Amino acid sequence: MPQKHLELRRSIFHPELVQRSLISHLTRAGQRELLDDLNYLNTAEIKAFCKKHAIPLAIFVAAPGGGRTRTGEEDRKGVMLDRVRHFLTTGKILPETCFSAAVVSFDPQREDLAAGDRLLYGQYSKTNRGLMAILKELTGGKFKDGAVARILARDFWSRGEAPVLEVFAAEWMKATREHTRPNPEWAFLSDRSNKTAGSDWKRRRNEKARKVLRILNQLKTQALRPT
Repeated sequence: MPQKHLELRRSIFHPELVQRSLISHLTRAGQRELLDDLNYLNTAEIKAFCKKHAIPLAIFVAAPGGGRTRTGEEDRKGVMLDRVRHFLTTGKILPETCFSAAVVSFDPQREDLAAGDRLLYGQYSKTNRGLMAILKELTGGKFKDGAVARILARDFWSRGEAPVLEVFAAEWMKATREHTRPNPEWAFLSDRSNKTAGSDWKRRRNEKARKVLRILNQLKTQALRPT
């Protein structure tokens, strides 16, 4: 069976290089290398670039009566890099992540949950004993709170869906079966899976990151703000 990495709604790919690309001065091979090697940036380096170019990272939730509220959470690294790649290849800034009011609740959740109850943003937490218990029950004791579960949940919420727990559990089982390789943005784990993470990996990471940042710091931009 061919190996896969978790993709869900977003996929790790290179958008078509268009006229408004901010990296069109690079060769086509150079552009591909840059887009690939963005994976070697750490979160602090990505955030600094995003802040400089007003690329949003915070997660917002919509209020039932209109408006939106900023949460204390930010997009995961993979989503941040998708935003950076979109910016570099189009010159446009994507709007921030905002979950609709229909998939959000910050109310305390009861412990006696049922398979037909919905998974809502604001209630998913590894400390939510009732939720963790029923997800383990629905997956035959296999469920684990981790990157796969959290990416899957945010994928549902980003589409405006709050899945019932039975559906979420089934999708988690499917995702864990298919997720046989680390996502590319998990650079060390990805290189280790590819057997390219030697004892000098940290030096290699730093070299690649310096090269990427040197190119990014030389960009001259007039980015389009989100509409």
